[in-house]
Amino acid sequence: MRLEIDWTRCDGHGLCAQLLPERISLDEHGFPVLPYRQVEGELLTHARRAVAVCPRLALRLEQSAPSHTLR
Repeated sequence: MRLEIDWTRCDGHGLCAQLLPERISLDEHGFPVLPYRQVEGELLTHARRAVAVCPRLALRLEQSAPSHTLR
């Protein structure tokens, strides 16, 4: 799964960074920074909780695009 942010909704409340500090940090204005968007394993439970409590519904989880190799 991959974390995504809808920037038209995000108000920089910072709850996501509190609940998922392994993947989300905050910039100097309090808005989320996602250096690593991929979420799997044990972190997926925490990511789902962060998505669920986002007050502006700006954070979401999406299916990762399958990787294809060219032959």
